[in-house]
Amino acid sequence: MATLHCLTGCAIGEVLGMVISSALNWPALPSIILAISLAFIFGYSFSLIPLLRGGLGLHKALGLVLAADTLSIAVMEIVDNGFILAVPGAIHAGLNTPLFWISMALALVAAFIAAFPVNRYLIAKGMGHAVVHEYHHQHHDHHH
Repeated sequence: MATLHCLTGCAIGEVLGMVISSALNWPALPSIILAISLAFIFGYSFSLIPLLRGGLGLHKALGLVLAADTLSIAVMEIVDNGFILAVPGAIHAGLNTPLFWISMALALVAAFIAAFPVNRYLIAKGMGHAVVHEYHHQHHDHHH
């Protein structure tokens, strides 16, 4: 579930970045930089909000989220943007072209699939979202 949360954030940032840069007719490189920055910002904030609500301090929550999400966001972004660059013309496809939206959707699916084993591995190693989950559980125990 936590993985999905972060990926939702990444997807929003990614799409937003691509939409903004397409609307502004930016070349490929700034478009990708913008999309990746937004993906990280949204990805982190989606993971941060529940932790902050759970009563964790910003510093601690941020540390956890950075540890848990950096790798999965990075994998997603590499796959996602790699995919978009690999599809001929996708990065320059306008917002009104099916190519833009199809390559975007496929890229996110590919990225989602790529990030999944990364998260599973981190969870298996007791890192990443496992740590975040632990905080959620500990927090719930206090209430009961």
